[in-house]
Amino acid sequence: MEIPFAISAKTCACKENNKRKVTYTFLEAYHSLCVDKKEIIMAQLEACGSLLKHTDDKTDTKAIEMEVAELKMTLDLMA
Repeated sequence: MEIPFAISAKTCACKENNKRKVTYTFLEAYHSLCVDKKEIIMAQLEACGSLLKHTDDKTDTKAIEMEVAELKMTLDLMA
């Protein structure tokens, strides 16, 4: 039985242009060797959804929503 892996997402500001970005961290390193691209993108979408629920900052919300849109578009292109 396969155990789903987890990715953590957080927002950060770029020093060059003061734009907010979403960054990801694998919570369990051994999974990074045996997952395919679609699984990673799906985990990123899940992490963004969780992050979106817990943010109150409008700038962060906009950055997360843009990231979700880009991830969904990537999944559509892969299909």
